[in-house]
Amino acid sequence: MNPHFEHIPLPPAHTIAAAAVATVVAIGVAGGVTILFQSRGEPFAELAAAERACAQHTSASAQRDCMQRWVAARAASHVAKR
Repeated sequence: MNPHFEHIPLPPAHTIAAAAVATVVAIGVAGGVTILFQSRGEPFAELAAAERACAQHTSASAQRDCMQRWVAARAASHVAKR
C-alpha cells in the first residue's frame, strides 16, 4: 500500500454540476416540507377554532365531545357546499 495519497482536483465542470444538483435537491426538499406544512395547517386551525367554541365546558371529556361534534358539523357543512 502506498501511504502517500495525492489529491487530484476535480475539473471545474464537475464541481459546478455537483453544486447545481445539490441546489436542486435542497430546493425540492424545502418545497416539499413547505407544501406539507401548508396542507396540514388547516386541520389545526379547525381544532383551534373548535377549542375556542367549546371553551365553556369544564371537564376534558365534555370539551373533547363538543370539539368532535363541532369539527364534524363543520366538515358536513363544508361537504354540503361542494
